[in-house]
Formats: sequence, structure tokens, C-alpha cells
Amino acid sequence: MHIILNHTSMIPIYEQLVDQVKNQIITGKLQENEALPSVRSLSGTLKISALTVKKAYDKLEEEGFVVTVHGKGTYVAPTNHAFAAEARRKAVEEDFAKALDKARAVGMSSEEIREIIDILLEE
Repeated sequence: MHIILNHTSMIPIYEQLVDQVKNQIITGKLQENEALPSVRSLSGTLKISALTVKKAYDKLEEEGFVVTVHGKGTYVAPTNHAFAAEARRKAVEEDFAKALDKARAVGMSSEEIREIIDILLEE
């Protein structure tokens, strides 16, 4: 599992961890039933608090991305294909929303944004 944290970001460390693990599950880099590193192991590797890793793992479990077997570890949850497809769709929508916010922030009109999308779709 490859995680890169930005300690200067306004996004909390546990949220960065959750987002990156989710992304790796959604894209298939982490497979169904694959074991995640232990809380202690990952906290040592990333040089962050074990409580931060635990909070991230709890959030991932709450959202259905992982399951924790007490005494054994945390594993990627069995894939619900409809759930995985919806998660991928949501991630794309969030990326589009960020791009739209950026375009509006620089003063682009809706028509200019549509033109860009049309050009990109033609490629």
C-alpha cells in the first residue's frame, strides 16, 4: 500500500489516509480480502500517531470499504460491484465539482466551460 501524506495540507491526516485507501480500493490496487497494514505498522511507516491510523480505519469500516477482524487485522471488504461503481462515479463527480469551482474562480462562463468539455470529449 502506497500512501503519501501532506503534513502542510489543510486536510486532516486521517482524511488524507481515508481518501488514498478508498482510491486504491476503488481502482483495484487493493484487492478484495487483502490485508491492510496493522495500525502500529502503518503509523510507524508514516510516522504518525496510531490513533490517527485507527480513526482512518474506523472511518473506512463505517463506510463499508474495509472489515476488521479483532485479533487478526483489517481487510478490504468483499466487493459489492454496484457499491464500487457508485463510489467510482462519486469520485469522478467530486473531481468535476473541483474543476468547475476552479473555472468559476477564474471567471469562466458556463458556455466557456461547456466548450472545454466538448473539446475534451472529442479527443
